Amino acid sequence: MLDFYSIKDEQITPNSPTGLEFIGQIDDNTFRNLKTKGIIDKCYDYYSDFRWNSKTILQIRQNSTKSSIQEDTDIKQLNELLDLAENRKSGIIAFAD
Repeated sequence: MLDFYSIKDEQITPNSPTGLEFIGQIDDNTFRNLKTKGIIDKCYDYYSDFRWNSKTILQIRQNSTKSSIQEDTDIKQLNELLDLAENRKSGIIAFAD
């Protein structure tokens, strides 16, 4: 599973999630589907740690709000993570386990 944590945009990227708020996780299949659908950019790798700042989250949100795919279960799962980050006015950092 790919674990997601809330992190402030101005915060330095840590080596581990210690002290960060866990906001959810996505499995490999869901992540791959989101990349195939063009929601998540192909540069992100499921097996590598990465970070999305607030601007990137906004771009992903715009990709996910296309009317033809709004009811997609993969997108709903991602939107839950994006909602949590936006409510906390933060970015997201992902750690592969």
